[in-house]
Amino acid sequence: MSTDLTANPQATTELHRYAEALLAHLAANGTVPPTAPAFDDIPGDWLPPAVQALVAILAGDDPLEPLSRAAGRDQQRTALFLCLALAVAGHGSRIHASWLGTAFGELSVDQPVTHGQRSLWLAAARGAYGPAGKIFVLRKLDALGVPDHADQRQWVQAVVPGEPTVVVPVSLIDFPEMAEIPELARPAQAAARLARLRARCTEITSTRQAEHDSSTPLTNSTGSPVTAWAEDEPLAVLRSLIGLGGPSGPMASLTSHLLDDLRPGADPHLAAIALHVAAPLLRGLAEELENDCRLTPPATLTVTLLGHHILLRPEGPDDESLAEAEAAIVAEGMHPRRPPWAAILLIVAGVCCLAGAPLTSWLLAGTGAALLGLAGWRLWQRRKTVESDAKYVAARIAELRELADGAVWALHAYAREAEARAKQAADDSAELTRLIRRGPRAA
Repeated sequence: MSTDLTANPQATTELHRYAEALLAHLAANGTVPPTAPAFDDIPGDWLPPAVQALVAILAGDDPLEPLSRAAGRDQQRTALFLCLALAVAGHGSRIHASWLGTAFGELSVDQPVTHGQRSLWLAAARGAYGPAGKIFVLRKLDALGVPDHADQRQWVQAVVPGEPTVVVPVSLIDFPEMAEIPELARPAQAAARLARLRARCTEITSTRQAEHDSSTPLTNSTGSPVTAWAEDEPLAVLRSLIGLGGPSGPMASLTSHLLDDLRPGADPHLAAIALHVAAPLLRGLAEELENDCRLTPPATLTVTLLGHHILLRPEGPDDESLAEAEAAIVAEGMHPRRPPWAAILLIVAGVCCLAGAPLTSWLLAGTGAALLGLAGWRLWQRRKTVESDAKYVAARIAELRELADGAVWALHAYAREAEARAKQAADDSAELTRLIRRGPRAA
């Protein structure tokens, strides 16, 4: 656009003043300011005739002459201005079908989404242009084949963030470490993920959204000053177009926008469209998860109990592996001990003292008796230690056997759960597919 706005500063000031008042009135109640536009045309500038065309449209007059002048100077900005202004005013049905295509331009997976494109996207998603506007955006997105360029993990993380690393089914509550075994973890993790995906898709498609249509103002039902809604994308772009907005923020990629729209707490109108785009990915994932839920639990399984590997069979713990574990517990608990040389020496010394007492003095006899008593005490301590070790070993072996039997019963309970899990997964997958097929229409 070749426009010299400094050629007539007064006309530019009047234009901006009226344009700002126009935006305020449009967003507040969908009408133009009561005073007629008091500005002159600025040669080469698209905005004056675009404003005149907008006023003519809202007044029900023929906008062809000013519209032709504005489009001749900058067709895309003119179309963008009229589409957004009419959407904010609640008169989105008055746009021409070709204006959306001109204003939107080309969308690409490899290029950032412009602020103008995102504002039209938002307005269409909220129903500002009726069903045709939403279909327009959907076709633009469908034409790009976004799922072909997407990382499935990113999309799943966006739909159901904060996924637990380990899912402990009810049958393994008493043995949570068994839930980390890949053969048992995979079906339980798949069932939990599929249930969360179904819940999130249900939330997106069943959330009661405001009934927007082309006669409902897009924003600012309270009629607050235009400067207070700079956070709103369509109004921010309009302010930028008329020269009243600050520098534009950074633009995001198409994938970033779609992932943000899918996250919990996002605008439900945008989430419905993003879900439509992600539908092929989610359908494929649902089928994979359903297949994982149908995996048959293993008949035999090696688990770690009290630090020992035990092979579990349907009829009970494997005798050989259990015997090896018990032998290891005995070896660890019953420490080999050297002969009680200290006690033996004390006994020998005590006997010698008692033997020599008649030849010397009775004091030596008392010393001998004390040495024998000390030797007896040390032998008693040794015996108590051996008994304590034996009790500890017996308790550990009993605990190991109890845990092994409990683990076998837990596996049986897990196998019974597997049937119910597979059935629930089939229901979740079918419902998720049905919700996705409904698409944005459900919103």
